[in-house]
Amino acid sequence: MMRNLTYVQLLQASFATAFFLTLLFQTPLAHLIQLHSHNPTVSLSLPVCLLISILYYFYTRPFPVLMLDYACFKPDFDRKFSLEACLYLVRRTQRFSSKSEDFMMGICNKSGLGDETYLPSPIAFQTESGVKLESAIEESKEGIFSVIDSLLSKTQTDPRRIDIVIVTSGIFAPVPSLTSLVVNHYSLRPDVKTFNLSGMGCSSGVISIDMAAKLLKSSRRIGYALVVVTENISSNWYFGHDRPMLVTNCIFRVGCAAAMITNDSSCRAVAKMELVNSLRTHHGADDSAYTAAFQLEDEAGNPGVALKKDLVRVAGVGLREHIRSLAPRVLPLSELVLYAYSIVMFTLSNGESKPNVPDFTKAFDHICIHTGGKAVIEQVSRVLLLGDEVTEPARMCLHRFGNTSGSLVFYELSYFEAKKRLKRGDKMWMLAFGTGFKVCSLVWKSLSDSCKEIENPWNDCIHRYPLKKW
Repeated sequence: MMRNLTYVQLLQASFATAFFLTLLFQTPLAHLIQLHSHNPTVSLSLPVCLLISILYYFYTRPFPVLMLDYACFKPDFDRKFSLEACLYLVRRTQRFSSKSEDFMMGICNKSGLGDETYLPSPIAFQTESGVKLESAIEESKEGIFSVIDSLLSKTQTDPRRIDIVIVTSGIFAPVPSLTSLVVNHYSLRPDVKTFNLSGMGCSSGVISIDMAAKLLKSSRRIGYALVVVTENISSNWYFGHDRPMLVTNCIFRVGCAAAMITNDSSCRAVAKMELVNSLRTHHGADDSAYTAAFQLEDEAGNPGVALKKDLVRVAGVGLREHIRSLAPRVLPLSELVLYAYSIVMFTLSNGESKPNVPDFTKAFDHICIHTGGKAVIEQVSRVLLLGDEVTEPARMCLHRFGNTSGSLVFYELSYFEAKKRLKRGDKMWMLAFGTGFKVCSLVWKSLSDSCKEIENPWNDCIHRYPLKKW
């Protein structure tokens, strides 16, 4: 391989040198044509060099990264719990003080969540205050198998064709891993590559797609990657009295999604979307960003994830730094020039004039904003200067399904499809935040118009959205 590349480079360099010398010594074009017609070596080497260059281009050009389809988990009707029913469940455990109960109810009322979000069965139906490992695994199995079955049915993909399996769950990490669970259940090939990700928080869905894309791009063979994004709510329910840790009980709800990613260009006609750009920025070097969402034990030894008050500010700072790197990749030239000019003026004025915020609605037709909570959505809206019509899908997704962690961007994508807003050629920006603190983006290009699907999780309620008040 290395020898072939060297030969191509030598040929290209030789002809570039010959052309340069021809211009340098002002050789008439007629003489060059005469040389070509009377010199067999030159006559043969030119088309050979051209052929090799064409073959080299087609062999080394990157494969497209296509999302054939995706699926979102929709629990049974009896898992729906209103805010009032959630308060009943909290009181039933008899492990929370009245102050903690009032605090959680206040958070729920201000969270933006509606009365149709889903809770896992161990919390909803079990009477004991703790959750056993077996129950937590059953919760994961229910969501994972449901979305994979749906996805395989949609794409008509034989499980034996899957080359890569990526499963991500922010906190739940049983042994054997969740990827092994998938391999075992679907009898995947012995040479399948598996990656089990944890600790990524709500950005794990975007990170998993980015990872699948890089793995497929790095290979010179056609491959299929199954990405599963889930979270385990019951095993991480907090039973203490620390307020930053109680917030997670109020906003996180059941959710799971799966996507089939491939680099097979022949699938373009049936694929839903093509990944055209991705970006991940990590701000964990800053202590406040690192501790903004943190798993720890309270004074009584109860484990949980604390969402600090500083989280919204950290999200805003991280987003500003993120868009500085993203803007040159995605903005149209006119908007990019204005943005670059404002940066120059900001530098020359020693910070007296603030940089303009780029208008990302000119770069994207649709935006999936991180639905981590009402305050987070409002912060993104302020930083990016987005109107209510742009944040509508995020707000409605939070109301209907709550914070489903890493899978939230897929529920938001399904909202666009249920509303039939996606058109062929539209560009979509998926934006998600994660613990650490991370800001992650995916840029998709729609390959088809959205149409009504039987398994869309919004089918039974899309006619009620958007809500007039949120």
